[in-house]
Amino acid sequence: MTDQATRSERSEEEIPGKPTAASRTTLSHIMTGSDTNLLGTVHGGVIMKLVDDAAGAVAGRHSGGPAVTASMDEMVFLEPVRVGDLVHVRAQVNWTGRSSMEVGVRVMAERWNESTPAQQVGSAYLVFAAVDGDGKPRRVPPVIPETERDKRRYQEAQIRRTHRLARRRAIKELREKRVADGIDD
Repeated sequence: MTDQATRSERSEEEIPGKPTAASRTTLSHIMTGSDTNLLGTVHGGVIMKLVDDAAGAVAGRHSGGPAVTASMDEMVFLEPVRVGDLVHVRAQVNWTGRSSMEVGVRVMAERWNESTPAQQVGSAYLVFAAVDGDGKPRRVPPVIPETERDKRRYQEAQIRRTHRLARRRAIKELREKRVADGIDD
């Protein structure tokens, strides 16, 4: 058997799955004056970076190597975050494909000096692609949902994936039609 055939067969071997909890993580950060926007609250971009950082850590842990952000869906800001808030960004892999993963992120905030419970201030869904040293896609282990909540998140992630693919197809078809009709170039 040739070395190339052996590598090809190895790449098609089934990768053992990993439970949801294996890569779940929380990133916590206290917000300071340098994080604020012109309104005096924490800039949405600061929160988005924390979301991307936490999701990237989860994707890398789950896939066992480098993973890059492919898209961010449905970033929702529910409440403003203020200076002095302790922000907790909780992330987990919701769904996996061949080389992609959807990571769900929940953003919680609490006052740094109070003992009141943290409240949810945002959420997002990100898609990451696992890559090798050359930046080419590589296979990821399947995620194994453990709880009923994990199973619900897995099912919802499949719906979001279907919508992302349908939206991408529809946009591509519209653009091709406009080019064919001489409207766009």
